[in-house]
Amino acid sequence: MATNSKSPMVLNVDDVQKEANKKLDTVVSNFFNDGSTDQVTLRENRTAFAKYRIRPRVLRDVSKTDTSVNVLGSRIAFPLCVSPAGLQAMAHPDGELATSRACARRGIHMGVSSFANYSVEDITQASQKVGSIAHVMQLYTMKDRVLQERMIKRAEAAGCVAIFLTADSPVLGVRNNEWRDDFRTPAGLSFPIQEKTSESIQAQTHDDGFTAFNSDAHSWAHDIPWLRSRTKMQIWIKGVLTAEDVMLARQYGCDGVIVSNHGGRQLDGTPATIDALPECVKAAEGKIPVHVDGGIRTGADIFKAIALGAECCWIGRPMIWGLALDGEKGADKVLNILYDEFKRCMQLAGCKDVSEMTTASLGVVRSDGPLARL
Repeated sequence: MATNSKSPMVLNVDDVQKEANKKLDTVVSNFFNDGSTDQVTLRENRTAFAKYRIRPRVLRDVSKTDTSVNVLGSRIAFPLCVSPAGLQAMAHPDGELATSRACARRGIHMGVSSFANYSVEDITQASQKVGSIAHVMQLYTMKDRVLQERMIKRAEAAGCVAIFLTADSPVLGVRNNEWRDDFRTPAGLSFPIQEKTSESIQAQTHDDGFTAFNSDAHSWAHDIPWLRSRTKMQIWIKGVLTAEDVMLARQYGCDGVIVSNHGGRQLDGTPATIDALPECVKAAEGKIPVHVDGGIRTGADIFKAIALGAECCWIGRPMIWGLALDGEKGADKVLNILYDEFKRCMQLAGCKDVSEMTTASLGVVRSDGPLARL
């Protein structure tokens, strides 16, 4: 009797995740997919989008819809970039190199993690034969300032245009499955940006390694001026969830903020980023750009975030799933799915370009009946 050998149909990011998880080792899958403590924030990053409804306009000429936007000083294909996410070679051997090439092919920017498995030079060079995009370097506040300065200089020399200072991680969140699994970076993978060999990484748990590397003595007054004195790259603050911190970013001359809760991996019980976004946009007053990450899985999610005032969205886990699915081709697939969904959403909502996506494009579901306009 013949068996059905057809490959599974992969039509959206949820399909990519489902198929990727079949290929990943359970410990690796837990590391990529889990959040902290009870994983409330992890779940709500995704579910919070559902209460926002799109208010479409009809009989609009959308035959020449323009999805492009200016981000980090250059034009990109649509308002999405790829977040800095570490250990991508656990998902596929080509890791960040494949991600960089996929971003260049789709015409969007990429963040480089301090915990990347390839050097910042190799990652930025990987995209150059495909297209011209910008890279940003994600940094933590570090105990070893000499090493941190070397990392900054290397990133700048490699062509990175900005530092994304991850400000929500003075310590790691309570990641129970990492402890249950005794998660350690697999043998053979190094952190060249941190100048760490596989052998030195293997000697520590992920938590212990982070504690040795990261400083919890960071502050606005010390770290932002210190960075300014050592680089001409833009300085953005990643991990902002409140109007108060947006105001401080403005006060200290930062170039932008990313509304983020670290994918639900740090303090559990913080708001979903799509819900924190409006107050952060209001506090920015158009003086600095506001970007957002967390829970973005569809083109409609991107539309909603832009309508709420974000200049650009960032994704992390979907690219990991793409790599696990089929390496660079899988990363391409994720970005193409999101581009196609976003463009079609714009057209169905009656928007000719991104500037037409405003709060007037959205409503919020009410428990007592009619949709509430924003």
